[in-house]
Amino acid sequence: MDPLIPINIVVADRAYRIKIKPEEEEDVRRIMKEVNEKIIEFKTAYAGKDMQDFIAMALIMYATHPVTSAGKAQASTSPLLKEKLEHLEQLLNSQLG
Repeated sequence: MDPLIPINIVVADRAYRIKIKPEEEEDVRRIMKEVNEKIIEFKTAYAGKDMQDFIAMALIMYATHPVTSAGKAQASTSPLLKEKLEHLEQLLNSQLG
């Protein structure tokens, strides 16, 4: 089994420490950058909503649309990505709820 490495990711200006396989680091960081960009887009488009709404909207949009950057496979077919998004959602709910 490959050793997991700890990394810090930031979602909507909050840091979270997760453990991933070293070969996944680039993809995880790219995905988190895209998610944060979507959060900013939603925040600009829908002023007055709660930050948790923006996070949820961005993650739902990301989980239901294919990943087009660098010819990656569709996010909706990746069980690993779904698992990580569910874990991230649980972390957010525990912090914001």
